[in-house]
Amino acid sequence: MADTVLYEVTDGLATITLNRPEAMNALNVATKVALREAVESAAGDAAVRAVLLTAAGDRAFCVGQDLKEHIGLLTQDRETGSGQTMSTVREHYNPIVRALAGAAKPVVAAVNGVAAGAGFGFALAADYRIVADTAAFNTSFAGVALTADSGISWTLPRVVGPGRAADLLLFPRNISAQEAYELGVANRLVPPGELRAEAEKVARALADGPTVAYAALKESMAFALTHSLEETLEKEDELQTKAGSSEDHAIAVQAFVNKERPKYLGR
Repeated sequence: MADTVLYEVTDGLATITLNRPEAMNALNVATKVALREAVESAAGDAAVRAVLLTAAGDRAFCVGQDLKEHIGLLTQDRETGSGQTMSTVREHYNPIVRALAGAAKPVVAAVNGVAAGAGFGFALAADYRIVADTAAFNTSFAGVALTADSGISWTLPRVVGPGRAADLLLFPRNISAQEAYELGVANRLVPPGELRAEAEKVARALADGPTVAYAALKESMAFALTHSLEETLEKEDELQTKAGSSEDHAIAVQAFVNKERPKYLGR
């Protein structure tokens, strides 16, 4: 894995750090490959019970595509007629978003600075966003004559509503951390100096929690967004049966009866 993305697992918590602060954590090919490998590793590792996605530096979480590299790749495409540059959506962005959103465990994004384009999309693919109160968001795509990718045409309308999403996509602008909180993009605002500690505290609590129940909650909410009430009730029945047969549920019930704090096993 390239050093542009750092990956560490400690006591069930996988921390993934975008590590190109000098380039505002822009996504060149090496970084996209490394990030894809990291998020897929975290999603597929049964020992990982929560994921923290963050970034180095204090200026940017991720400003999306590295446009300096992108220009060179577009030039090569024109010269060779290969048309390979935009395959990055299929090869990199889509797998990254699928792994983040589809992970059977909670994903927390700690947004330390600007999150633009695919960076905004990756943050929205997380289940919970803790945001520095100096950070900002920008869809960016239309500003460089592109359409949405990184799942943002699916996630953004569901977070802020279709009307606001259309406004933010058609007329890209910086969204302050406070506005992001008011729109529901940010779940929690903290001073920049407290971001990492707060994010680790939240992610650690989730890593210590009932993993099967969290996975079921993610699946249930995603299902409900595109299915009828009757279908959702059936899905809830299916998932509750699974959660109810987990070791963690038995542990939680016994702890409640004993007036103790449960110590979950994640299974």
